[in-house]
Amino acid sequence: MRALLATTLLIVVVGDSARGENWPQWRGPRVDSTSSEHDLPLNWSDTSGVVWKVPIPEWGTSTPAIWNDAIFVTTQTEEGALLLMRLAKADGHTVWSRQVGTAETPRDAEKRTVQKFHRLHNNASPSPTTDGEVVIAHFGNGDLAAFDFEGHELWKHNLQKEYGTYTIWWGHANSPVLYENLVISVCMQDSLAGASENLAPSYLVAHDKRTGQEVWKTPRMTEADAEQCDAYTTPIFYRAEGKTEMIVMGGNQVDAYDPATGKQLWYLPGLVGGRTITGPTVAHDMVFVTPGMRKELTGIKLGNHGKVGVAAIAWQYPDNTPDSCCPVIWGDLLFTVSDNGIAQCFDTRNGKLHWKQRLGGNFKASPLAADGRIYFLDQKGLATVISASDRFDKLAENQIDDETTASPAIADGRIYLRARAHLYCIGR
Repeated sequence: MRALLATTLLIVVVGDSARGENWPQWRGPRVDSTSSEHDLPLNWSDTSGVVWKVPIPEWGTSTPAIWNDAIFVTTQTEEGALLLMRLAKADGHTVWSRQVGTAETPRDAEKRTVQKFHRLHNNASPSPTTDGEVVIAHFGNGDLAAFDFEGHELWKHNLQKEYGTYTIWWGHANSPVLYENLVISVCMQDSLAGASENLAPSYLVAHDKRTGQEVWKTPRMTEADAEQCDAYTTPIFYRAEGKTEMIVMGGNQVDAYDPATGKQLWYLPGLVGGRTITGPTVAHDMVFVTPGMRKELTGIKLGNHGKVGVAAIAWQYPDNTPDSCCPVIWGDLLFTVSDNGIAQCFDTRNGKLHWKQRLGGNFKASPLAADGRIYFLDQKGLATVISASDRFDKLAENQIDDETTASPAIADGRIYLRARAHLYCIGR
């Protein structure tokens, strides 16, 4: 009987562990950089806590998408091949690799009519996304493709060829999202007003995930001008009163759309900053955004219709705001880290600053929240772990010898770090 009970307990524990949360897209299952996982690793280094480490053909800054035993990564090789790879979660070996396209993207430092890439990213900046049926890869050259889990290509488009050359200043980096049977992509770029006779439109477009057929396309022209039109953000979803809204931030504006039809539901203009890298985060019936160029962290009340005025803004905070890293929320606390390493903690309801602490280093990766902790990862492989608390409480500092620009992912009790040349699986 003892043996039977022990065996049953083991099956229950292992079975529960095997049903750990997936990380299917940029910023995770809820697109908010949070995980419901427990017993995550707290300490690691190059010589401790690394379950496995595998080389990835250099290089890219996209986050892995993880579904059950499959890990999907995108990368750009030194020869310019744009790859989608499936790795095995157990040991990181390559199950298959498919070339989606080549890095033949126009670059010109003097003209506004074509995009150029910032030195910190390339065509493999958009993260793949999956729903367990298909995996979608998008690259900065415009290639958008769907594959099944066996590596068979289902369909492929090139958004530059079909909808016009990208004119974003620092290289296209928006990740696609899946909503029901739709693949939704955004393009927010310089309109070329005053620089060209032909305007370059920003837009949202949805394709059928199985066939690739266009379902809807919505223009998104804002009041922004030149580089202020540019945004590298990814849409997020908010559900209330039985309806789902897709929220988009960029071009000095935050707005929401019906993801099934592409119809704009509401918009708040006048959030003037510059090109926008920091994506929005939703919690407690509010959306939190930071306009580009480190402008005010802004909390906006949701439940809007049509054009929205400043009355929807609940609070703003101007200092040490992030230029790249998205905010993350745990409970009623909102955590940010500036690109130069200043972490801050706010009350989501009123914007009260609880604490400010210099972590040091430079940051591009968005922090994670899980298991009552916040994980901050700088660009030199140093991960600082703190309590998700209104008092600054450092729990650990963990160093690996690699360049880390991509945001981490969490699945099945492990943390996955996509570095310059390797993918790390960190475990207890």
